[in-house]
Amino acid sequence: MRLTTRTNLAMRTLMFCAVNKGRIVQKHEIAVACGASENHLAQVIHLLARQNLLKTRRGRAGGMMLGSDAAEIKVGTVFRIFEQVLPFTDCAEQSGSCPLSGACRLKCVLTNALEGFYKTLDAVSLQDLVGGNTDLEKLLRVA
Repeated sequence: MRLTTRTNLAMRTLMFCAVNKGRIVQKHEIAVACGASENHLAQVIHLLARQNLLKTRRGRAGGMMLGSDAAEIKVGTVFRIFEQVLPFTDCAEQSGSCPLSGACRLKCVLTNALEGFYKTLDAVSLQDLVGGNTDLEKLLRVA
């Protein structure tokens, strides 16, 4: 399994905002710190703001900050927003394109595995990732 670039950027953006709590950060700062394209980042920020995970402010002094406390933002929530748009396998689609769909048990195994994956992510908050992580703070803290 491999995460999409958008999910990866979403988590980096949220961690950046969490490390710089109480400060409005700019897209450019995140892009530089995380080695990301500002255009790609803009799409991710827009979706995070639509889901109320970020608060954004337009204008010259604009930027963004977390939409709620880092302890309330669960990693599983972020992953679902960005990853569940795409089916994990062809068997998850309703088109019935798999010739084995009537007899294959793999779909059940994969469904259970994904449920376990998301259950693990649901147990982790953004605060768990950044709290006390001095190495991450050194990388993401705005001077």
